[in-house]
Amino acid sequence: MPAEWAPHRGTWLSWPHKEASWPGKFRPVPAVFAEMVRHLAEVEEVHINVADAGMEASARDVLQAGRVPMAGVVFHHIPTNDAWCRDHGPIFIQRRDHGTVDEAIIDWGFNAWGDKYPPYDLDDVVPSRIGRELGLPVFHPGIIMEGGSIDVNGRGTLLTTESCLLNPNRNPHLGREEIEQYLRDYLGVTHILWLGDGIEGDDTDGHVDDITRFTDPETIVTVIEEDPADPNHEPLQENLARLRSMQDQDGNPFRIVTLPMPRPLEHEGQRLPASYANFYIANGLVLLPTYDPTRDEIAAETLRGLFPGRRVVGIDCADLVWGLGAFHCVSQQWPSTRTD
Repeated sequence: MPAEWAPHRGTWLSWPHKEASWPGKFRPVPAVFAEMVRHLAEVEEVHINVADAGMEASARDVLQAGRVPMAGVVFHHIPTNDAWCRDHGPIFIQRRDHGTVDEAIIDWGFNAWGDKYPPYDLDDVVPSRIGRELGLPVFHPGIIMEGGSIDVNGRGTLLTTESCLLNPNRNPHLGREEIEQYLRDYLGVTHILWLGDGIEGDDTDGHVDDITRFTDPETIVTVIEEDPADPNHEPLQENLARLRSMQDQDGNPFRIVTLPMPRPLEHEGQRLPASYANFYIANGLVLLPTYDPTRDEIAAETLRGLFPGRRVVGIDCADLVWGLGAFHCVSQQWPSTRTD
């Protein structure tokens, strides 16, 4: 599995349509998607799953109203239950050999984060439908796994969390060593690093893409909460301590950089999983979810230092995160197979 910063052919999204995912606040969500697509379509293809021609027409209207360059947008009539393409979308893997690149798709099982939000039958088969449409081989490991629960550095190391992958609502018949073997067998990784818990309000049981991310093969950025009274303070400090003791696939320590957490964001009394770690890396671009003007700028400046060849674009995600996710949660990268 290539790292997210490797060159992309495009980005996959699933168009938002399930109003129950943003109860009472769905109306602004498509426009947030349009703003995201506007920036992505300037640097790479954007592939969008829609249920049918009617949903495509509605999405086109929203995108055109948002001044999206439509030449770079491709629609696919692949229906979904929801919009969280990071978790139900295809994981692309590659094999590079003597100047040629073969690609395939991994279709993990999907059970809506431990059977929390049925039905999920359409989401569960999205990768296979995409593989069929693209004419790519599809591998089926036969276990539950979500894209947001893992992050790779492209050199053989993978980051994940115990709170998610070892949760009995995913694969209760598998232990840590067995899960690690599946990751090695299907993603080509050799070195697996385990963090502990995720953040408050995260209904995925602690996806790593809300807390800790690789930014290059040797660098990891992780969020911290400075307020000792905040429930995120202790678990994030514990994760930071673990990271500082970890080594990469070659036995070298990582460079660890910290990001702030935004001030607590709530809606209707519910703590939301707002996090700057849920950024998305595209060609020449990093999309940063923003929530809090003062801390937004600290996060943006940190990421500009970590991605000197990319523009960091902040987009307000206060509405999007009411669905309990942001840019990384709704996107899935399609790595390029070009060899030049």
